[in-house]
Amino acid sequence: MNDMYKNFGIDGTVAGFCGDVIDGLRGRFDAIDQIAEYNQYKVLAAMQKNKVSAACLSGTTGYGYNDIGRDTLEAVYADTFHTEAALVRPQITCGTHALAVALSANLLPGDELLSPVGRPYDTLQEVIGIRPSPCSLAEYGVTYNEVELLDDGSFDYDGIRAAINDRTKLVTIQRSKGYSMRPTLSVERIGELIAFIKSIKSDIICMVDNCYGEFVEKVEPSDVGADMTVGSLIKNPGGGLAPIGGYICGTKKCIERCASRLSAPGLGQEVGASLDVMVSLYEGFFLAPTVVAGALKGAIFAANIYERLGFHVVPSGHEPRYDIIQSVELGSAEKMVAFCKGIQGAAPVDSYVTPVPYAMPGYNCDVIMAAGSFIQGASIELSADGPMRDPYAIYFQGGLTWNHAKIGIMKSLQCLVDGEFVKL
Repeated sequence: MNDMYKNFGIDGTVAGFCGDVIDGLRGRFDAIDQIAEYNQYKVLAAMQKNKVSAACLSGTTGYGYNDIGRDTLEAVYADTFHTEAALVRPQITCGTHALAVALSANLLPGDELLSPVGRPYDTLQEVIGIRPSPCSLAEYGVTYNEVELLDDGSFDYDGIRAAINDRTKLVTIQRSKGYSMRPTLSVERIGELIAFIKSIKSDIICMVDNCYGEFVEKVEPSDVGADMTVGSLIKNPGGGLAPIGGYICGTKKCIERCASRLSAPGLGQEVGASLDVMVSLYEGFFLAPTVVAGALKGAIFAANIYERLGFHVVPSGHEPRYDIIQSVELGSAEKMVAFCKGIQGAAPVDSYVTPVPYAMPGYNCDVIMAAGSFIQGASIELSADGPMRDPYAIYFQGGLTWNHAKIGIMKSLQCLVDGEFVKL
Protein backbone atom coordinates (compact mmCIF):
# COMPACT_ATOMS: atom_id res chain seq x y z
CA MET A 1 0.00 0.00 0.00
CA ASN A 2 2.88 2.41 0.62
CA ASP A 3 3.86 2.07 -3.05
CA MET A 4 0.25 2.71 -4.03
CA TYR A 5 0.11 5.80 -1.83
CA LYS A 6 3.29 7.09 -3.48
CA ASN A 7 1.65 6.66 -6.89
CA PHE A 8 -1.08 9.03 -5.66
CA GLY A 9 1.46 11.55 -4.39
CA ILE A 10 0.98 10.67 -0.71
CA ASP A 11 4.25 10.48 1.19
CA GLY A 12 5.09 8.14 4.04
CA THR A 13 4.69 10.78 6.73
CA VAL A 14 1.10 11.56 5.72
CA ALA A 15 0.27 7.86 5.27
CA GLY A 16 1.68 7.01 8.70
CA PHE A 17 -0.19 9.87 10.40
CA CYS A 18 -3.46 8.78 8.80
CA GLY A 19 -2.84 5.13 9.62
CA ASP A 20 -2.47 5.93 13.30
CA VAL A 21 -5.82 7.75 13.24
CA ILE A 22 -7.60 4.84 11.55
CA ASP A 23 -6.31 2.37 14.13
CA GLY A 24 -8.34 4.17 16.79
CA LEU A 25 -11.60 4.11 14.80
CA ARG A 26 -12.26 0.39 14.38
CA GLY A 27 -14.93 0.26 17.07
CA ARG A 28 -16.88 3.18 15.62
CA PHE A 29 -16.70 1.66 12.15
CA ASP A 30 -18.19 -1.59 13.47
CA ALA A 31 -21.12 0.35 14.95
CA ILE A 32 -21.73 2.07 11.60
CA ASP A 33 -21.80 -1.31 9.84
CA GLN A 34 -24.47 -2.51 12.29
CA ILE A 35 -26.71 0.46 11.44
CA ALA A 36 -26.13 -0.18 7.73
CA GLU A 37 -27.19 -3.80 8.17
CA TYR A 38 -30.39 -2.76 9.95
CA ASN A 39 -31.25 -0.24 7.23
CA GLN A 40 -30.40 -2.74 4.50
CA TYR A 41 -33.01 -5.13 5.89
CA LYS A 42 -35.50 -2.27 6.14
CA VAL A 43 -35.13 -1.45 2.43
CA LEU A 44 -35.17 -5.12 1.44
CA ALA A 45 -38.36 -5.72 3.44
CA ALA A 46 -40.07 -2.79 1.71
CA MET A 47 -39.06 -4.09 -1.72
CA GLN A 48 -40.31 -7.59 -0.96
CA LYS A 49 -43.55 -6.35 0.59
CA ASN A 50 -44.36 -4.37 -2.56
CA LYS A 51 -43.39 -7.24 -4.87
CA VAL A 52 -40.76 -5.43 -6.90
CA SER A 53 -40.50 -7.36 -10.15
CA ALA A 54 -38.54 -7.24 -13.38
CA ALA A 55 -41.47 -5.34 -14.89
CA CYS A 56 -40.86 -2.53 -12.39
CA LEU A 57 -37.42 -1.92 -13.89
CA SER A 58 -38.76 -0.98 -17.32
CA GLY A 59 -39.49 2.67 -17.96
CA THR A 60 -42.32 4.53 -19.63
CA THR A 61 -42.53 7.52 -21.95
CA GLY A 62 -44.99 10.27 -22.71
CA TYR A 63 -47.59 10.76 -20.02
CA GLY A 64 -46.37 7.76 -18.06
CA TYR A 65 -49.85 6.41 -17.36
CA ASN A 66 -49.97 3.13 -15.41
CA ASP A 67 -46.24 3.18 -14.71
CA ILE A 68 -45.92 0.17 -12.40
CA GLY A 69 -42.24 0.81 -11.70
CA ARG A 70 -42.81 4.41 -10.66
CA ASP A 71 -45.83 3.61 -8.50
CA THR A 72 -44.12 0.65 -6.84
CA LEU A 73 -40.97 2.66 -6.11
CA GLU A 74 -43.08 5.28 -4.35
CA ALA A 75 -44.70 2.54 -2.27
CA VAL A 76 -41.22 1.23 -1.39
CA TYR A 77 -40.14 4.69 -0.22
CA ALA A 78 -43.35 5.15 1.77
CA ASP A 79 -42.87 1.82 3.55
CA THR A 80 -39.17 2.43 4.20
CA PHE A 81 -39.88 5.86 5.69
CA HIS A 82 -43.11 4.66 7.38
CA THR A 83 -45.36 7.25 5.75
CA GLU A 84 -48.79 7.18 4.15
CA ALA A 85 -47.52 8.17 0.73
CA ALA A 86 -44.46 9.24 -1.26
CA LEU A 87 -43.58 11.21 -4.37
CA VAL A 88 -40.34 9.96 -5.98
CA ARG A 89 -39.70 11.41 -9.41
CA PRO A 90 -36.88 12.05 -11.89
CA GLN A 91 -38.80 15.24 -12.76
CA ILE A 92 -37.64 16.64 -9.40
CA THR A 93 -34.31 18.10 -10.41
CA CYS A 94 -32.57 18.44 -7.03
CA GLY A 95 -33.09 18.74 -3.29
CA THR A 96 -33.89 22.44 -3.50
CA HIS A 97 -36.54 21.68 -6.12
CA ALA A 98 -38.08 18.99 -3.89
CA LEU A 99 -38.23 21.45 -0.99
CA ALA A 100 -39.69 24.16 -3.23
CA VAL A 101 -42.42 21.78 -4.41
CA ALA A 102 -43.27 20.76 -0.85
CA LEU A 103 -43.40 24.36 0.37
CA SER A 104 -45.30 25.90 -2.52
CA ALA A 105 -47.81 23.05 -2.57
CA ASN A 106 -48.73 23.43 1.09
CA LEU A 107 -48.52 27.19 1.64
CA LEU A 108 -51.14 29.66 0.38
CA PRO A 109 -51.20 33.47 0.27
CA GLY A 110 -51.49 34.81 3.81
CA ASP A 111 -49.82 31.77 5.38
CA GLU A 112 -46.56 32.06 7.30
CA LEU A 113 -43.52 29.79 7.10
CA LEU A 114 -41.39 29.39 10.23
CA SER A 115 -37.85 28.07 10.55
CA PRO A 116 -37.19 27.27 14.24
CA VAL A 117 -33.56 26.26 13.57
CA GLY A 118 -32.18 29.49 12.14
CA ARG A 119 -31.68 30.55 8.54
CA PRO A 120 -32.05 27.79 5.93
CA TYR A 121 -29.36 26.75 3.47
CA ASP A 122 -28.38 29.33 0.86
CA THR A 123 -30.28 27.88 -2.11
CA LEU A 124 -33.58 27.82 -0.18
CA GLN A 125 -33.37 31.50 0.66
CA GLU A 126 -34.44 32.57 -2.82
CA VAL A 127 -37.24 29.99 -2.80
CA ILE A 128 -38.59 31.61 0.37
CA GLY A 129 -37.83 35.16 -0.71
CA ILE A 130 -35.32 36.02 2.01
CA ARG A 131 -33.24 37.07 -0.96
CA PRO A 132 -35.68 38.50 -3.54
CA SER A 133 -36.22 36.20 -6.50
CA PRO A 134 -38.91 35.75 -9.17
CA CYS A 135 -41.61 33.23 -8.19
CA SER A 136 -40.50 33.11 -4.54
CA LEU A 137 -43.01 32.33 -1.80
CA ALA A 138 -42.82 35.98 -0.77
CA GLU A 139 -44.06 37.06 -4.21
CA TYR A 140 -47.15 34.93 -3.67
CA GLY A 141 -47.94 36.46 -0.29
CA VAL A 142 -46.36 33.89 2.02
CA THR A 143 -44.57 35.52 4.95
CA TYR A 144 -41.53 34.12 6.71
CA ASN A 145 -40.15 34.10 10.23
CA GLU A 146 -37.18 32.39 11.85
CA VAL A 147 -35.87 31.67 15.33
CA GLU A 148 -32.15 31.19 15.76
CA LEU A 149 -30.69 28.34 17.75
CA LEU A 150 -29.22 29.31 21.09
CA ASP A 151 -25.46 29.70 21.42
CA ASP A 152 -25.07 26.13 22.65
CA GLY A 153 -26.99 24.76 19.65
CA SER A 154 -30.19 24.06 21.59
CA PHE A 155 -33.67 25.13 20.53
CA ASP A 156 -34.96 28.51 21.69
CA TYR A 157 -38.30 27.14 22.90
CA ASP A 158 -39.46 30.47 24.29
CA GLY A 159 -38.64 32.18 21.00
CA ILE A 160 -40.40 29.47 19.01
CA ARG A 161 -43.52 29.72 21.17
CA ALA A 162 -43.58 33.50 20.67
CA ALA A 163 -43.10 33.16 16.90
CA ILE A 164 -46.01 30.77 16.30
CA ASN A 165 -49.21 32.63 15.46
CA ASP A 166 -52.56 32.07 13.77
CA ARG A 167 -50.98 32.36 10.32
CA THR A 168 -48.15 29.88 10.98
CA LYS A 169 -49.01 27.09 8.55
CA LEU A 170 -45.76 25.22 8.00
CA VAL A 171 -42.50 24.74 9.89
CA THR A 172 -39.32 23.85 7.99
CA ILE A 173 -36.62 22.00 9.93
CA GLN A 174 -33.22 21.64 8.29
CA ARG A 175 -31.59 18.52 9.66
CA SER A 176 -28.09 19.15 8.34
CA LYS A 177 -25.91 22.16 9.02
CA GLY A 178 -25.79 23.69 5.54
CA TYR A 179 -23.04 26.29 5.23
CA SER A 180 -22.88 26.92 8.96
CA MET A 181 -20.92 25.44 11.83
CA ARG A 182 -23.95 24.47 13.90
CA PRO A 183 -24.52 20.86 14.98
CA THR A 184 -26.60 18.61 12.76
CA LEU A 185 -29.91 17.64 14.36
CA SER A 186 -30.46 14.05 15.46
CA VAL A 187 -33.77 12.41 14.66
CA GLU A 188 -34.48 12.31 18.40
CA ARG A 189 -34.04 16.08 18.72
CA ILE A 190 -36.17 16.67 15.64
CA GLY A 191 -38.92 14.59 17.24
CA GLU A 192 -38.74 16.64 20.43
CA LEU A 193 -39.02 19.86 18.41
CA ILE A 194 -41.98 18.59 16.38
CA ALA A 195 -43.81 17.47 19.54
CA PHE A 196 -43.27 20.91 21.10
CA ILE A 197 -44.53 22.73 18.01
CA LYS A 198 -47.63 20.57 17.67
CA SER A 199 -48.40 21.01 21.37
CA ILE A 200 -48.77 24.72 20.63
CA LYS A 201 -50.64 24.44 17.31
CA SER A 202 -51.57 20.89 16.36
CA ASP A 203 -52.38 21.56 12.70
CA ILE A 204 -48.97 23.00 11.78
CA ILE A 205 -47.33 21.03 8.99
CA CYS A 206 -43.80 20.01 9.99
CA MET A 207 -41.44 19.50 7.05
CA VAL A 208 -37.90 18.17 7.50
CA ASP A 209 -35.13 18.83 5.00
CA ASN A 210 -33.55 15.38 5.29
CA CYS A 211 -30.70 15.95 2.83
CA TYR A 212 -27.47 14.14 3.84
CA GLY A 213 -29.23 12.39 6.72
CA GLU A 214 -30.95 9.35 5.20
CA PHE A 215 -29.82 5.98 6.64
CA VAL A 216 -27.33 7.56 9.04
CA GLU A 217 -29.56 6.41 11.92
CA LYS A 218 -32.01 3.53 12.22
CA VAL A 219 -34.94 5.97 12.21
CA GLU A 220 -35.93 8.87 9.98
CA PRO A 221 -37.75 12.15 10.80
CA SER A 222 -40.96 10.59 9.47
CA ASP A 223 -40.77 8.14 12.39
CA VAL A 224 -40.97 10.97 14.93
CA GLY A 225 -43.87 13.04 13.62
CA ALA A 226 -42.67 14.84 10.47
CA ASP A 227 -45.57 15.44 8.07
CA MET A 228 -43.12 15.65 5.15
CA THR A 229 -39.58 14.32 4.85
CA VAL A 230 -37.77 15.67 1.80
CA GLY A 231 -34.51 14.87 0.05
CA SER A 232 -32.48 14.45 -3.12
CA LEU A 233 -31.78 11.22 -4.98
CA ILE A 234 -28.25 12.33 -5.91
CA LYS A 235 -27.47 12.38 -2.21
CA ASN A 236 -27.86 9.48 0.23
CA PRO A 237 -30.96 7.58 -0.99
CA GLY A 238 -29.77 7.36 -4.61
CA GLY A 239 -26.81 5.25 -3.55
CA GLY A 240 -24.60 6.93 -6.15
CA LEU A 241 -26.56 5.37 -9.03
CA ALA A 242 -29.60 7.64 -9.33
CA PRO A 243 -28.83 10.12 -12.15
CA ILE A 244 -31.41 12.68 -11.01
CA GLY A 245 -34.49 13.01 -8.84
CA GLY A 246 -35.92 13.85 -5.47
CA TYR A 247 -38.40 12.45 -2.99
CA ILE A 248 -41.09 13.69 -0.62
CA CYS A 249 -42.48 11.18 1.89
CA GLY A 250 -45.35 12.14 4.14
CA THR A 251 -49.05 12.27 4.81
CA LYS A 252 -51.41 11.46 1.98
CA LYS A 253 -52.87 14.97 2.05
CA CYS A 254 -49.49 16.66 1.78
CA ILE A 255 -48.24 14.33 -0.96
CA GLU A 256 -51.38 14.78 -3.05
CA ARG A 257 -50.81 18.54 -3.01
CA CYS A 258 -47.12 18.09 -3.84
CA ALA A 259 -47.99 15.91 -6.83
CA SER A 260 -50.47 18.50 -8.10
CA ARG A 261 -47.84 21.21 -7.78
CA LEU A 262 -45.15 19.13 -9.52
CA SER A 263 -47.38 18.20 -12.46
CA ALA A 264 -50.69 20.08 -12.59
CA PRO A 265 -53.97 20.27 -10.66
CA GLY A 266 -56.15 17.37 -11.73
CA LEU A 267 -53.18 15.32 -12.96
CA GLY A 268 -51.29 14.73 -9.73
CA GLN A 269 -49.35 11.48 -9.49
CA GLU A 270 -51.00 9.90 -12.53
CA VAL A 271 -48.53 11.45 -14.96
CA GLY A 272 -44.76 11.56 -15.11
CA ALA A 273 -42.85 9.08 -17.27
CA SER A 274 -39.95 7.24 -15.65
CA LEU A 275 -38.04 6.97 -18.96
CA ASP A 276 -35.02 4.65 -18.55
CA VAL A 277 -33.92 5.41 -14.98
CA MET A 278 -35.84 2.85 -12.95
CA VAL A 279 -33.01 0.32 -12.60
CA SER A 280 -30.76 3.08 -11.23
CA LEU A 281 -33.40 4.36 -8.81
CA TYR A 282 -34.22 0.92 -7.44
CA GLU A 283 -30.66 -0.39 -7.28
CA GLY A 284 -29.35 2.89 -5.88
CA PHE A 285 -31.92 2.83 -3.08
CA PHE A 286 -31.04 -0.79 -2.36
CA LEU A 287 -27.33 0.04 -2.10
CA ALA A 288 -27.84 3.30 -0.19
CA PRO A 289 -27.39 1.96 3.38
CA THR A 290 -23.96 0.53 2.50
CA VAL A 291 -22.89 3.59 0.52
CA VAL A 292 -23.93 5.90 3.36
CA ALA A 293 -21.92 3.77 5.80
CA GLY A 294 -18.79 4.31 3.71
CA ALA A 295 -19.39 8.05 3.57
CA LEU A 296 -19.88 8.14 7.35
CA LYS A 297 -16.57 6.41 7.93
CA GLY A 298 -14.89 8.98 5.69
CA ALA A 299 -16.47 11.85 7.62
CA ILE A 300 -15.33 10.45 10.96
CA PHE A 301 -11.85 9.88 9.58
CA ALA A 302 -11.69 13.48 8.35
CA ALA A 303 -12.90 14.84 11.68
CA ASN A 304 -10.22 12.96 13.59
CA ILE A 305 -7.45 13.90 11.15
CA TYR A 306 -8.13 17.62 11.22
CA GLU A 307 -9.06 17.82 14.89
CA ARG A 308 -5.73 16.24 15.76
CA LEU A 309 -4.06 18.99 13.73
CA GLY A 310 -5.80 21.70 15.77
CA PHE A 311 -8.58 22.72 13.38
CA HIS A 312 -12.11 23.38 14.58
CA VAL A 313 -14.32 20.61 13.21
CA VAL A 314 -18.09 20.07 13.43
CA PRO A 315 -18.96 17.52 14.56
CA SER A 316 -15.89 16.68 16.59
CA GLY A 317 -13.99 13.47 16.06
CA HIS A 318 -15.79 11.77 18.94
CA GLU A 319 -19.37 13.09 18.71
CA PRO A 320 -22.26 10.99 17.38
CA ARG A 321 -23.01 11.40 13.66
CA TYR A 322 -26.37 12.49 12.28
CA ASP A 323 -25.42 13.26 8.67
CA ILE A 324 -22.55 12.55 6.27
CA ILE A 325 -21.16 16.11 6.21
CA GLN A 326 -17.94 17.02 7.95
CA SER A 327 -17.10 20.71 8.27
CA VAL A 328 -13.54 21.85 8.86
CA GLU A 329 -12.83 25.47 9.69
CA LEU A 330 -9.61 26.08 7.74
CA GLY A 331 -9.35 29.82 8.36
CA SER A 332 -8.23 31.03 4.93
CA ALA A 333 -9.17 30.92 1.27
CA GLU A 334 -5.76 29.46 0.39
CA LYS A 335 -6.27 26.49 2.68
CA MET A 336 -9.74 25.87 1.24
CA VAL A 337 -8.28 25.78 -2.26
CA ALA A 338 -5.53 23.39 -1.17
CA PHE A 339 -8.02 21.06 0.53
CA CYS A 340 -10.25 20.98 -2.53
CA LYS A 341 -7.27 20.38 -4.79
CA GLY A 342 -6.57 17.20 -2.84
CA ILE A 343 -10.18 15.98 -3.06
CA GLN A 344 -10.26 16.69 -6.79
CA GLY A 345 -6.95 14.92 -7.26
CA ALA A 346 -8.44 11.76 -5.76
CA ALA A 347 -11.47 11.76 -8.07
CA PRO A 348 -12.15 9.07 -10.70
CA VAL A 349 -13.46 11.75 -13.07
CA ASP A 350 -11.74 15.08 -13.87
CA SER A 351 -8.90 14.35 -11.45
CA TYR A 352 -6.57 16.49 -13.57
CA VAL A 353 -8.49 19.77 -13.17
CA THR A 354 -7.95 22.37 -10.47
CA PRO A 355 -11.02 23.63 -8.58
CA VAL A 356 -11.31 27.41 -8.27
CA PRO A 357 -13.87 29.65 -6.50
CA TYR A 358 -16.73 30.72 -8.75
CA ALA A 359 -20.14 32.40 -8.66
CA MET A 360 -22.71 29.60 -8.40
CA PRO A 361 -26.50 29.92 -8.94
CA GLY A 362 -28.37 30.25 -5.65
CA TYR A 363 -25.40 31.49 -3.59
CA ASN A 364 -24.59 35.05 -2.53
CA CYS A 365 -20.79 34.67 -2.71
CA ASP A 366 -18.20 32.70 -4.64
CA VAL A 367 -18.15 29.00 -3.82
CA ILE A 368 -15.39 26.45 -4.36
CA MET A 369 -16.43 22.92 -5.22
CA ALA A 370 -14.34 19.80 -5.71
CA ALA A 371 -16.24 16.88 -7.19
CA GLY A 372 -15.00 14.53 -9.86
CA SER A 373 -18.20 12.51 -9.80
CA PHE A 374 -19.95 10.10 -12.16
CA ILE A 375 -23.22 11.99 -11.59
CA GLN A 376 -22.82 15.75 -11.86
CA GLY A 377 -23.24 17.35 -8.44
CA ALA A 378 -23.88 14.07 -6.66
CA SER A 379 -22.70 14.81 -3.14
CA ILE A 380 -23.01 11.21 -2.02
CA GLU A 381 -19.89 10.87 -4.15
CA LEU A 382 -16.57 12.15 -2.83
CA SER A 383 -16.81 15.93 -2.79
CA ALA A 384 -15.97 19.06 -0.85
CA ASP A 385 -17.26 22.59 -1.11
CA GLY A 386 -17.68 25.80 0.79
CA PRO A 387 -18.42 29.53 0.47
CA MET A 388 -15.40 31.81 0.22
CA ARG A 389 -16.25 33.81 3.32
CA ASP A 390 -15.33 33.89 6.98
CA PRO A 391 -14.70 31.50 8.76
CA TYR A 392 -13.48 29.80 5.55
CA ALA A 393 -14.94 26.42 6.39
CA ILE A 394 -14.90 23.52 3.98
CA TYR A 395 -17.69 20.95 3.92
CA PHE A 396 -16.57 17.43 3.06
CA GLN A 397 -19.00 14.65 2.25
CA GLY A 398 -19.51 11.47 0.32
CA GLY A 399 -17.45 8.64 -1.03
CA LEU A 400 -19.15 5.72 -2.76
CA THR A 401 -16.79 3.47 -0.82
CA TRP A 402 -14.91 3.93 2.43
CA ASN A 403 -11.62 3.31 0.65
CA HIS A 404 -12.26 6.14 -1.78
CA ALA A 405 -13.24 8.53 1.00
CA LYS A 406 -10.04 7.55 2.81
CA ILE A 407 -7.76 8.30 -0.16
CA GLY A 408 -9.53 11.64 -0.70
CA ILE A 409 -8.88 12.78 2.87
CA MET A 410 -5.29 11.66 2.67
CA LYS A 411 -4.83 13.66 -0.55
CA SER A 412 -6.40 16.74 1.03
CA LEU A 413 -3.94 16.52 3.91
CA GLN A 414 -1.02 16.01 1.54
CA CYS A 415 -1.94 19.20 -0.35
CA LEU A 416 -2.06 21.16 2.90
CA VAL A 417 1.33 19.75 3.89
CA ASP A 418 2.80 20.55 0.46
CA GLY A 419 1.50 24.10 0.76
CA GLU A 420 3.16 24.39 4.17
CA PHE A 421 -0.21 25.11 5.77
CA VAL A 422 0.21 22.28 8.29
CA LYS A 423 3.13 20.36 9.75
CA LEU A 424 3.01 16.74 10.89
